[in-house]
Amino acid sequence: MTGLLGPAEIRELAARLGVAPTKKLGQNFVHDPNTVRRIVTAAGLTPDDVALEVGPGLGSLTLGLLPVAAHVHAVEIDPVLAGALPETAARHAAADADRLTVHRADALRLDAAAVADPPPTALVANLPYNVAVPVVLHLLAVLPTLRHGLVMVQKEVADRLVAGPGSKVYGIPSVKLAWYAHAKSAGRVPPNVFWPVPNVDSGLVAFTCHEPPRSDVPRERVFAVIDAAFAQRRKTLRAALAGWAGSADRAAAALTAAGVDPGARGESLTVEQFAAIAASAPVGTRAAK
Repeated sequence: MTGLLGPAEIRELAARLGVAPTKKLGQNFVHDPNTVRRIVTAAGLTPDDVALEVGPGLGSLTLGLLPVAAHVHAVEIDPVLAGALPETAARHAAADADRLTVHRADALRLDAAAVADPPPTALVANLPYNVAVPVVLHLLAVLPTLRHGLVMVQKEVADRLVAGPGSKVYGIPSVKLAWYAHAKSAGRVPPNVFWPVPNVDSGLVAFTCHEPPRSDVPRERVFAVIDAAFAQRRKTLRAALAGWAGSADRAAAALTAAGVDPGARGESLTVEQFAAIAASAPVGTRAAK
């Protein structure tokens, strides 16, 4: 893995492009080659993996992915950065540059057709803090070919994504990610490897995709239960799901049918239990937005 960008290269490239990192796009560029190597190693890519990178920015991680993946789809919303990435790859990774496809697009609007040639099998990205969870959940929903991934997000978000039932930070992101995959922490990343330096630590989250816990209930129905349960997380499920079910009594009936104590709270339930509740839902309950 050679030709990676260090602090001097990052600043020179940004100056040449007239790029100043913006909070609006959540831009914090990695300028430490060792961190890039660490991310690529932790991602566990095989030679036949097709990597999907969201928010490649100036190309630090892209250059690390190109030598180890069969192909890299880089999705960048910033037109200047998207336009410059192929040249950066040609300059610093000439032998592998032909394996890069750059998409100037919003990852939250991406669909399978946009990255179908070849279809991605691994999500590896330094995700913008402000859209990290929606991006991960959207991509897992629309890209059935994804098998695994590793994302770098704000440490607080990483903790939520890997949290299990009973944890204080267990919530909607934890359960919804568990619908798609098994997630685990892959370590902490200090602020000083970024430019500009964020005021928080980052965390690495590795995940391996699996089949949904149940095939007899649509994901939207399960996610509606999850949303309702955590909207009022201090309340018992009987009360928290009253609006979703139509009344507290109907919620209690669905919970009992699913084998869940109506007096429990959402933070104690597994994704399988949420799916069981959705499967026991009375007619007329709400679906997720």
